[in-house]
Amino acid sequence: MTQSVPKYQQIARQLGHTLRVGVLTGGDKLPSVRTLSQELGVSINTVQQAYYCLEAEGLVEVRPQSGYYVRTLTERMGDVPRRSAPQAIVQQTPLSDQEPILLRLMRQQREPGWLPFSLSVPAPSLLPIGKLTKAFQQAQHELPHGGIEYELMAGNAALRRQIARYALFWGSRLTDEEIITTEGCTAALTLCLKTITQPGDTVAVESPIYFGILQTIRSLGLKVLELPTDALTGIDLDVLEGHFRTGQVQACLLVPNFSNPLGYCMSNAHKQRLVQLLETHQIPLIEDDLYGDLHFAPDRPLPCKAFDRQGLVLWCGSVSKTLAPGYRVGWVAPGRYYEALLGIKRYQLGFSPGITQQAVANFLANDRYELHLRRLRQRLQSNCQRYQQTIRAQFPGGTRISEPGGGFTLWVEVDVRVNTLALADQLASFKISIMPGCLFSLQPQYANCMRLSYGIPFDDRVSWGLQTIGQLIHQQLAL
Repeated sequence: MTQSVPKYQQIARQLGHTLRVGVLTGGDKLPSVRTLSQELGVSINTVQQAYYCLEAEGLVEVRPQSGYYVRTLTERMGDVPRRSAPQAIVQQTPLSDQEPILLRLMRQQREPGWLPFSLSVPAPSLLPIGKLTKAFQQAQHELPHGGIEYELMAGNAALRRQIARYALFWGSRLTDEEIITTEGCTAALTLCLKTITQPGDTVAVESPIYFGILQTIRSLGLKVLELPTDALTGIDLDVLEGHFRTGQVQACLLVPNFSNPLGYCMSNAHKQRLVQLLETHQIPLIEDDLYGDLHFAPDRPLPCKAFDRQGLVLWCGSVSKTLAPGYRVGWVAPGRYYEALLGIKRYQLGFSPGITQQAVANFLANDRYELHLRRLRQRLQSNCQRYQQTIRAQFPGGTRISEPGGGFTLWVEVDVRVNTLALADQLASFKISIMPGCLFSLQPQYANCMRLSYGIPFDDRVSWGLQTIGQLIHQQLAL
């Protein structure tokens, strides 16, 4: 993987620093694309790409027929979903009420002819299927007997080396001996929960939180504590610290980089303080870094693991959202819990398939992965902007939309009179699926919210689908 930084990213980084230190303030106009192109001696397209990066970070906005302007934090907060306010109670609510809804939506996602805004994976057209096929064929030749033998319990050695090597780009000191491979990220999260908790323990999570995480926690007999969460900055650390002090929390499971569904990214200062709190109270953190490689800004955000000095952060990742969802290749760097986690994997899950891990290792072994990620990020960023523009044009006034700096999910908050679960039932007649907000909490909240995936390339059908959702919301409000 190359260490060279594209010119547009260099420009975006320099301009971003200028905006953050306050050289320009909210409302100031930026140089036109043509002017900055001439001043810097680069192409117009390069400057446009740099401005797109800054727009994705929420630092600037484009005004039609006028140009780019600096945005204030207040302006950004006025458009995004409101800060969540879950009750400060430990939830033991069963998930049985949600299961029929989830099963129905998951069936819809896979049925031919549906427009699956509910499916949070990139479309196959965005993935390098041909190159992956070659990597898989190469793996068959490289592994003994074509890959039919058991793999090492810790996982494929080549893949663990490549994960450790790739982690160097965010300053990691991890070695391949500290990494254990798993069958996807959910398997990694499950192993972590089994390692660091006992039935009846309480796990703190952000709110709203991906329903799959809620299901995993509750299936293990654990309790859930949902934390107030800001759509731009993440969880409220003061609230979390209060729970630590009362001894109410035994573990945390968080998605600090481009969380699903809000898409926020914690600042480095936020992450550093979080790790310090973990160390003070000796509370482990399971870090789901599934979306960290899908950043729109020039640089990959640091995971909390980068600040971990006591082995309390169990860092989990996967290529399920970036490369090959069906390969089910994930991993965990469990820190001080390595031996305990490996033991649980040995006796409860067993060996992971070696051939898919070897294929992914082959793909990671050169610049192909970084080149693919660069293209994927550009496509997703463009999708995100076009989805947001269409939603703003077609949904009722007052609609709030998240501003993800990466990943591929939007969290949309509409009028409180709208029930998105009922909306999902209406959309089924159009073969359009969404994820209602009520699925992202164990408490009765987010009934007027929905998660939409922009992993589907924007086209006329996507535009029609978003317009249809907007029309049905207008109809609900007219009743």
